[in-house]
Amino acid sequence: MINEKSKIAVLGGGSWATAIAKILLTNADSINWYMRRQDQIDEFVRQSKNPSYLTGVSFDTDRIHFTSDINKVVRTSDILVFAMPSPFIKQHLKKLNRKLNNKMIISAIKGIVPDENLIVSDYFEQVFNVPKDNIAVLAGPCHAEEVALERLSYLTLACTSRDTARILAQRFSTNFIHTSISDDIMGIEYSSVMKNIYSIAAGICHGLKYGDNFQAVLISNAIQEISRFCNATNPLHRDINEPAYLGDLLVTAYSKFSRNRLFGSMIGKGYSVKTAQIEMEMIAEGYYATKTIHELNEKYQVNMPIVDSIFEILYNRISPIMEIKKLSDKLN
Repeated sequence: MINEKSKIAVLGGGSWATAIAKILLTNADSINWYMRRQDQIDEFVRQSKNPSYLTGVSFDTDRIHFTSDINKVVRTSDILVFAMPSPFIKQHLKKLNRKLNNKMIISAIKGIVPDENLIVSDYFEQVFNVPKDNIAVLAGPCHAEEVALERLSYLTLACTSRDTARILAQRFSTNFIHTSISDDIMGIEYSSVMKNIYSIAAGICHGLKYGDNFQAVLISNAIQEISRFCNATNPLHRDINEPAYLGDLLVTAYSKFSRNRLFGSMIGKGYSVKTAQIEMEMIAEGYYATKTIHELNEKYQVNMPIVDSIFEILYNRISPIMEIKKLSDKLN
């Protein structure tokens, strides 16, 4: 059983991991923090801030137990918050020689595990034998940059046990973070993955100089696609208009902080996929999600014309101008 005294750890060294650490340290006396690179840790301790991400946020490093040893952070923690890009999760976990089935796993990863085409909760359950009741998902419209500025933001904790979700939500609740709970782990995870695809779509349309009127139609169709796919994969009662679904989609599709929108905008302006990835120097999760969701939908056969169009642009190198014109005729 977890409680308010359970030792919590953040795993990851990027902007979202840094924002989560800031949130957790508002309530906790100390946290454990795993980063892969020891030089990043050394520089963090020297500067009292992450040298690469959210550099305006200062930390009391005396309250942080850093380690570059993933086995150490697992051994010394009860709750593990995974907050690294999904393409890298297997690279981190391949060094793990400790069991995870007695830990509380919180996925703050809004992406799909490559190769297996699994959402993160399913990956931990199937590969590491973590019981469903020991897995939670952290989601919602919450950009790391705004957390750094302590702008009011909303997060949802999803877990099969609502009692566990409430305990976890308390750890993330601050004067600038409002929390809610849910039991729709799969739906929220898939929605969190898919909104990155639609953010790329919004960016492409922005790069092609489509206006706000079309963007509104695009996103209203996008939330319908999310709803259809979630209902096909995990049919249960959910309010798709809640912040963990629609709110997350809106902020990712419209915000200047959205790396997926930026990636899409570059594609719309004529950049190749590889050039856009190199110039961004950040991971656009939606690129990987597009292929995964497209492949998963071969089984479910859900009507998702936006996903299909973005797949054609990113993976089959179809002209964005031509593909978005075809897509515009399918939207309503």
